[in-house]
Amino acid sequence: MRSDSPWRVPDFRTLFSAAVLSQLGTNVGYVAVPLIAVGALDASPGEVGALATLSTLAFLLIGLPAGAWVDRLPQRRMLIVADAVRGVLLASVPVAWWCDALTLAQLYAVVLLSGCATVFYDVTGQSILPRFVGRDGLVPANAAMVSLMAVTNVTGRGAGGGLVQLLTAPLAVAVTAVSHLASAVRLLWLKEAAAPAASADRVREPLRTQIATGVRHVLGNKELRALALSASLTNLGSQILNTMMPVLFVRELGLSAGALGLYWAAGGVGLLLGARCARAVAARLGFGRTLGLAGLVLAPAGLLVPLVGHGHGPWLWIAGAGWLCAMFKTGMDNVLGVSLRQRMTPDALLGRMNATFRFLLTGAIAIGAAVSGLLGELVGLHATLWVGGSLLACAFLPVFLSPVRTRRALPAETDPGTVRPAPLPRVREG
Repeated sequence: MRSDSPWRVPDFRTLFSAAVLSQLGTNVGYVAVPLIAVGALDASPGEVGALATLSTLAFLLIGLPAGAWVDRLPQRRMLIVADAVRGVLLASVPVAWWCDALTLAQLYAVVLLSGCATVFYDVTGQSILPRFVGRDGLVPANAAMVSLMAVTNVTGRGAGGGLVQLLTAPLAVAVTAVSHLASAVRLLWLKEAAAPAASADRVREPLRTQIATGVRHVLGNKELRALALSASLTNLGSQILNTMMPVLFVRELGLSAGALGLYWAAGGVGLLLGARCARAVAARLGFGRTLGLAGLVLAPAGLLVPLVGHGHGPWLWIAGAGWLCAMFKTGMDNVLGVSLRQRMTPDALLGRMNATFRFLLTGAIAIGAAVSGLLGELVGLHATLWVGGSLLACAFLPVFLSPVRTRRALPAETDPGTVRPAPLPRVREG
């Protein structure tokens, strides 16, 4: 193994194995929960959009303060509690269904509260990683985590569609609950990562001051700002598309839940291939050039995805190929972009930096779900798909037009004890 291999670190192996269980559950639920709304509760496109919005709304509500809390609280404990809470909440869905008491209001509450737990899980997971593997191990560690996300997109969403057909959607959600609870148990073997030294002044700082420091660090840096904007546009376009897919596949095209799971699984294949290729391509072309060229060549494939609305036959294959290519780009972006922003951030700011990114990126998903539901009601499914595909196709532009495109390699090691957030960009009046 290489000296920078994260697999030499027992805590990374523990974190990874727990993530396997958690990600599998998340992806089964990604298919099963909206199909409960569509199939069991006869939800309209607007109600399906509201469900998808609530599942990510927590990042807008508590995303930024969560980063400040992550920088100050025991991170191992936060991961365990977050997974346990998700498991218990999701277990309530099949129980209510079995008792013939399941309502759309309960489903809304479950996805909203589960989203709150996911905020802490995601921010903590990205913040704890550099402390386990070191900054030289970030690229291979992130490649492993993004590859895992891609594999579980394929297996979890494919299995989710199959489980819905075999067991019904509520029982598929029970599988999701068990996966999260098993992940929480696995994390008990994780050691608490050493937290960065915090000055007494910073501990006494008001929460809003700590949040503002993280926001300035991201938005005041041209490269971080471009990475955040491109990723947010990608998430916005993807979510506008994905929110309407259960309605399109099951209700309009008359296809099975398994077909929907396989379609989403194609995106997981693209994500996996992009993650596995990212390190090798960046070593040859450079970090920035890889991010820029991947966007220029692959992002326009997003315009093929709305062709899924034309129905059966070759259109489904063409749309699936477009989705695969768009996710290939996302896989490369996730490995290289996440590694870049982690390397550019001092340890003491990692939680707030990651929270700011998650606020913007997952906030875009929440907005995309709401916009998708609204457009689905007002202008119809097909026009909604073209809006999402167009956003996906142009999302690469902020990075392509920024200094990121000229970066050859990761920046030098950031001094973990020094926090010098960049000022926010000035806005000219008038």
